[in-house]
Amino acid sequence: MNHALITGGAGFIGSHLVDSLLSDGWRVTAIDNFDAFYDRGIKEENIEGHRAHPGYRFEEVDICDYDRLHERFSGCRYDAIVHLAAKAGVRPSILDPRAYQRVNAGGTQHVLELARVTGTRQFVFASSSSVYGVNPSVPWREDDHGLLPISPYAGTKVAGELMGHVYSYLYGIRFLALRFFTVYGPRQRPDLAIHKMARLMLEGKPIPVYGDGSARRDYTYIADIVAGIKSAIGYTGSQYEIFNLGNNHTVGLHEMIQGLENVLGCEAKIKRLPPQAGDVPITWADLDKSNQRLGYRPETTFPDGLRRFARWLELRPVPAATIGSGQVSRFSEGDGRR
Repeated sequence: MNHALITGGAGFIGSHLVDSLLSDGWRVTAIDNFDAFYDRGIKEENIEGHRAHPGYRFEEVDICDYDRLHERFSGCRYDAIVHLAAKAGVRPSILDPRAYQRVNAGGTQHVLELARVTGTRQFVFASSSSVYGVNPSVPWREDDHGLLPISPYAGTKVAGELMGHVYSYLYGIRFLALRFFTVYGPRQRPDLAIHKMARLMLEGKPIPVYGDGSARRDYTYIADIVAGIKSAIGYTGSQYEIFNLGNNHTVGLHEMIQGLENVLGCEAKIKRLPPQAGDVPITWADLDKSNQRLGYRPETTFPDGLRRFARWLELRPVPAATIGSGQVSRFSEGDGRR
């Protein structure tokens, strides 16, 4: 039986990946530290259905705790490590850049060391479209080396990709960096735009729109992201690669809001705010390389994905949840990067 170690395994993307791997007959060891960025109960609910599975093991461990990480996991054999754990969010990283460096860069090196010690040869790393920054040459291609990150979060993801190259070169670890483009769907993090705006709209409250609303995003449905990760787990074509996982279709902010109005059956009240530091005007994935090497072909259109998200949201309770920096909001469950 194949065995995967997944960091960030209780989060939005991680819990969906665990669902799929367990369904495929994998053995899964999941790590999460229940970071206080949002309510712990959200992640506990994400993994509630996993705990009784005979092929599942969960450990609450912080990847920054090198000694405990290696004490708990270095004695096992893994066919693949999927490293999703990270401090998330562009804007919060500007407020606390040292924490992002400690977790996203330092923690990634700790997990890479675990791969070296355990002899794990397949390492899949959750990178981000934010590494492209303000590069005007869209759609963004993996072989465009003009990375222009504009937030500490993005900088730490570039650092993770480069450290992966070091470990691939020195120790023969196959390192695959997946640049995720705006992942959404059931269990999305409550601080992200689609979930946050949907909750506010359902409560009849104004939604924040930063800048002139002209920003465009390449929204990618969670099931397509999971399919891409699984393809990367099975990839053997080379020792080090970077792949975009997006939808190759951009959606404007006002289009996204209109889409939410359609699926939720309510009208958005818009509150205009100044542009936010760290935001980029557009994200757009070129998928030629991912198509050719991974067989990655996203199947979910944005309207279909929003409908699935809305159906999930309608069934969720609305507990008060702490979302970053002690801010309390009435949001439910969450997302991605990860």
